[in-house]
Amino acid sequence: MTPLPILLATYDGARFLPAQLDSLAAQRDAPPWQLLWRDDGSSDATVALLQAFPGARRLQDEAGRQGPGGSFMRLLAAAPDDAPAFSFCDQDDVWLPDKLARAWAWIAAQDPARPALYCARQQLVDAALTPIGLSPAFRRAPGLRNALVENIAVGCTVMLNAAARRLVLAAPPMPAASMHDWWCHLLVAGAGGAIMADSEPALLYRQHGGNSVGAAVSVFGRARGALQRGAARFATTLAAHLDALAAAAPLLTEENRALVARLRVLPHLPRPARLALLARSGLQRQRLADQVFLYALIGAAPRI
Repeated sequence: MTPLPILLATYDGARFLPAQLDSLAAQRDAPPWQLLWRDDGSSDATVALLQAFPGARRLQDEAGRQGPGGSFMRLLAAAPDDAPAFSFCDQDDVWLPDKLARAWAWIAAQDPARPALYCARQQLVDAALTPIGLSPAFRRAPGLRNALVENIAVGCTVMLNAAARRLVLAAPPMPAASMHDWWCHLLVAGAGGAIMADSEPALLYRQHGGNSVGAAVSVFGRARGALQRGAARFATTLAAHLDALAAAAPLLTEENRALVARLRVLPHLPRPARLALLARSGLQRQRLADQVFLYALIGAAPRI
C-alpha cells in the first residue's frame, strides 16, 4: 500500500512544530504514512526542523505565498494518486496517539467508490497545552444543509479517502472566501458522500492567539467571533460557496443541485425575504443556540 500522505502546511511554525512532529512519530497502530509538507516562506527554523524529520518529503513549487488554504490545496493535488487516504495536519497541534489509526479505521471501512470524509472533535488547549475545554459536540447529522452555514470539519482532524480527493480536484477552484477544510466538507456533503463526525477528540488543538482560524468553547465565544468577523463577511462567504457549488453542479446529487439553485438568491434578497427563504430551506447549525445566531447573522447582513 502506498503510504498515506500526512499533508502539513507551515509558516513560521518553529515554536510549536517540534511537539507536533513528536506526536506524529508517536502514532500507534497507524497505517504506513509519509509526511508531505509545504512551507509558505518561513523565516524561522521551520524548514530546518522538517528537513531533519525522517522520511519527510517537501513540496517545492514556484507558487509563492499561498496562505494556509492554498498551501493545503496544493499539497492535496501533489500527493500520490494511488494513496488510499489523505490527512491534513496543522503545525501547532499535538495529535493524540490513536488519531491516525481511528480515522483510517473508519475510512478503510467505507465504499472506496464513494467520497468519504472523517473529522473529529478537539481538546482545546492553551499555548502551554493546558486544557481549556472541548470543541462543541455534534448534535445533527452532517449534510449540505449544515455545511453551507457551518464548518464542522476542522481541517487538522480531517482525513479524506481517494474518492473524496478526486472529487475535490475535479471541482472548480476553491473560492477565495473559503478554506481548504470547509470546501472539502461542502463538496463531499454536496456529492452525497459519507461524513463521519467523531465525538471523541482526536488531538490537542492549541489556541495561542496566532491561529489562522482557531476555536471557541462557549456559545458566547462563537457568537463574539462571528460578530467580529461580521455579518457581511458571512453573507459574502455563503454567496461565494453557493456560486462555486453551482459551478460544480455536475458533481452534486440531484437534490443538492436543486438546493443550491434555490439558495443562490438568498444573500441578494431583502431581509424579510431572506429570512423566509432561510426558514423554508432547512439550513441548520449543529446547536440550537447557534441556529438562533444564524438567523441574527442572516438578518443583519447587508444585501449583496
